[in-house]
Amino acid sequence: MRRRQLLKNLGLAAGAAMLAATGEAHAETTATRPRTYLLIHGAWHNALHWARVARLLSARGHRVLAIDLPGHGLSAKFPRAYLTGDAAGFVAEVSPQKDVRLDDGADAVIAALRELQGETRPILVGHSMGGTVITRVGERAPELVGRLVYLSAYCPVRRGPSSAYGELPEAKVATFAGLMLGDPKQTGVVRINPRGDATYRELLRAAFYHDVPPDEFLAFALALTPDLPLGYWTTEVGATKERWGRVPRTFIRCTEDRALPIGLQDLMIREADAWTPDNRFDRKTLKTSHSPFASAPADLAALLHELPP
Repeated sequence: MRRRQLLKNLGLAAGAAMLAATGEAHAETTATRPRTYLLIHGAWHNALHWARVARLLSARGHRVLAIDLPGHGLSAKFPRAYLTGDAAGFVAEVSPQKDVRLDDGADAVIAALRELQGETRPILVGHSMGGTVITRVGERAPELVGRLVYLSAYCPVRRGPSSAYGELPEAKVATFAGLMLGDPKQTGVVRINPRGDATYRELLRAAFYHDVPPDEFLAFALALTPDLPLGYWTTEVGATKERWGRVPRTFIRCTEDRALPIGLQDLMIREADAWTPDNRFDRKTLKTSHSPFASAPADLAALLHELPP
């Protein structure tokens, strides 16, 4: 009798061990299986700024695509005065990009998502102003998105357009003094000068890339475009609980951010979670500036690799 009971106990223990091992293997497979990532840049940036992160994710076996939003990168159009170096004319010239709309950006992302559909739906990552775009995409095409990831990004679901958040006390500590040029009502854009002198470039670095050395920052700076179409900044995304609110989402907080301060990041997280309490943000944190794709690409890639399924 004792012998039979002993054998039974041993059998149960072995079975439990096998189940545990199977569960661990499944969890590991789920966490590390190849995924598809679509990377969306922020204001003035382009797909090239994601290059380090894209390489690291690809090395882990993932499929990765970064695209240029309309008005950025290879689709950008430039003020004539920017090309000729006419500083006074540059401040006042109406931008050839003034009519680019938020939905133009959403259209480009949705088209890319459709091309990337496969066994699993892509993970859509938006940085900074790219958060506005992916929010609009999440509302228009939630069925195409596996997860929305906000990298120190705008999530304007409760107060109107992203520009409304720039008026909050939490945004007032952002470091923009001396960076924005001209009157957006006249130029139709939010304008910077990536080709400015050394003093101006240092202001730009201090605001967006303060943890990137000046010589390394130069390549990132010169890849920027000068004009952010106002449509990205002043258009409401129209998010609803029924569409955007049902997509799983992650927010990667950047605690040393001087452009989109941590207090403003946390406010947007709190507001979104209170609005959709059954689908809250999965939160991650990096101790970096606004641009971890430049200053901490390995850490950022590791977070993206380890996202929940």
